[in-house]
Amino acid sequence: MTTQPPRPAFEELMPRFGELTRDVLFGDIWERPGLSKRDRSLIVVAALTVLYRTDQLRGHIRRALENGLTKDELSEVFQHLAFYGGWPVAVNAFTVAKEVFDSQ
Repeated sequence: MTTQPPRPAFEELMPRFGELTRDVLFGDIWERPGLSKRDRSLIVVAALTVLYRTDQLRGHIRRALENGLTKDELSEVFQHLAFYGGWPVAVNAFTVAKEVFDSQ
């Protein structure tokens, strides 16, 4: 069963972009059999962390937890990335993760 993300605000302004996000990204790409959803979440969280994409990271941390990653595993990812992506991106990711963890 595909878990659909919350409907983004941009869908009203750019319906086609919303359609591509929903149908291609989350419908096709996330459903490919080559990687588990857990693994895909791990990859996306890592990428968003080093790219400093705070708004998107928040939602993907939630998705990662839903896909089986633990809080400890996510914390380990952020700590590991501090040495590859930089200390500030790890601090940011820990801050975002704490907000998500506290909201659950």
